[in-house]
Amino acid sequence: MIDLRTSYLGLALANPLVASSSPLTGNVDMAKRLEDEGAAAIVMPSLFEESLQADQEQIHRLLDFQDIGTGEADSFLPEPVQYQSHLDEYLEKVVQLKQSLSIPVIGSLNGISATGWLDYARDIEQAGCDALELNVYYVAADLRQSGAEVENRYIEVLEKVRAHTALPIGVKISTHFSSVGHVISRLQQNGADGVSLFNRFYQPDIDLEGLQVKPVVYLSSSSESLERIRWLALLYGQVGVDLAATGGFHRAEDVIKAILAGADAVCLCSVLLKQGVGALGTILRDMQDWMEEREYVSIEQMKGSVCQHHAINPVAYEHANYLAVLDSWLIAEVD
Repeated sequence: MIDLRTSYLGLALANPLVASSSPLTGNVDMAKRLEDEGAAAIVMPSLFEESLQADQEQIHRLLDFQDIGTGEADSFLPEPVQYQSHLDEYLEKVVQLKQSLSIPVIGSLNGISATGWLDYARDIEQAGCDALELNVYYVAADLRQSGAEVENRYIEVLEKVRAHTALPIGVKISTHFSSVGHVISRLQQNGADGVSLFNRFYQPDIDLEGLQVKPVVYLSSSSESLERIRWLALLYGQVGVDLAATGGFHRAEDVIKAILAGADAVCLCSVLLKQGVGALGTILRDMQDWMEEREYVSIEQMKGSVCQHHAINPVAYEHANYLAVLDSWLIAEVD
């Protein structure tokens, strides 16, 4: 019997597959289906600070401007006690998920200000989440801001949240650092229990008809997993935090490579949106078949066995592989 067990953020997981933050994990019925397909944990959709700020502005209008106009009109204003904010809805969803699922539920916070993260981490903990993911989505567009200042932004967020909750904390980071390993080391030193590699920054597009910037969503492809796999292999054994892979994992082969490189958990999102929740069960079964064929007895046996330290050709993860890649490209003859 193959032992698929692993752990991430101090949570015991039945296998490495985690349903990542998406509309699916915010729906109780879908979350239950994900659990039935074999998801070892779910990450809830992010609670966005912008949404909470809009709630506060609306409450402010309700409380502070009820006496404007005639007294008769005041009776038509809604009572503030009846208003349910995004935070209320989020915490209620946490409770519902915890009541319905037997797998860990990981909350997710997405803030935009240095203090916006703090007031909600403890609320999420008290609602019953098993861990917390800090989804740091920050594009450094200010030319006056140095790389060190961008790094410090992540560290300050983590430090402040760490002081407000006892939950295990994972930080979802991007590749936009000059030294990814150094950033992760600093996150570890300041209280992170794990990191998720890597956040996908959705790119804006330009509408050529209206000449306006428009939001678009491009789901990931398997090719994107290679960057995650490379960094997992470079980091495994060098950092003391749990490592999760996210972004581009669509097939059992992608997941297996991530585990061989050193992943403790692999998060699935786009494949579930494209193919449905049943894709998770397919990936899990294909993983088991692959392990049986090669006589692996556990995930722990696989984990990190092809990291940079253990690889037959360690420099292949770095620059030495560059020329080999270029030489492998066959240029078609031009008629």
